[in-house]
Amino acid sequence: MGDSLIAQISYEKAYRHSRMKAARWILDHPETMPELLTLCLDPEQGDLADKGCWALEFVAKEEIGLFYPHMDQFCAGLERITKDQSLRPLAHICELLVLKAYKNNDSMAQQALTPSCKEAIVNNCFDWLITQQKVACQVRAMTCLYYLGTEQDWIHPELIGILKDKMHLGSPGYQARGRKTLQQIDRFRTKS
Repeated sequence: MGDSLIAQISYEKAYRHSRMKAARWILDHPETMPELLTLCLDPEQGDLADKGCWALEFVAKEEIGLFYPHMDQFCAGLERITKDQSLRPLAHICELLVLKAYKNNDSMAQQALTPSCKEAIVNNCFDWLITQQKVACQVRAMTCLYYLGTEQDWIHPELIGILKDKMHLGSPGYQARGRKTLQQIDRFRTKS
């Protein structure tokens, strides 16, 4: 790992300012993306991986295109992450990528989301919905699965089943996003 990258993400407190400063540095040094992804997707890195994921989320919000050349690395590493502090930002990045490709019809994002990347995102999103995860991770998974389900017919029926089984047990945020997702699926089916 580059010493400079490690120095940037080794902030003491996870204040927004600290995360944004690290993200700005990464945006100015895009050549560090492979190193950063390696760090973020390695559970052995502990707190450093969490901090890297937080900075990575800010990078994605600012310039999602930096992920495109590294999609295989990003998607392949998702399944190794189980810690909430890393999962939440990674789920948000998945959502940003899917929204850019499907909702915004961005051709570069569509090309970056290869079949293997889509499969990895789908598998992880379903895992996040059926395991004990924080609501932030789960609602992002719902969004990803809705949009990916507009292309793959089997996803929506599975998603509907999970939401109907679990919505009544979920937090108000989970229930609200679940209702919205079910409405989106219903509208999509009506148009199809």
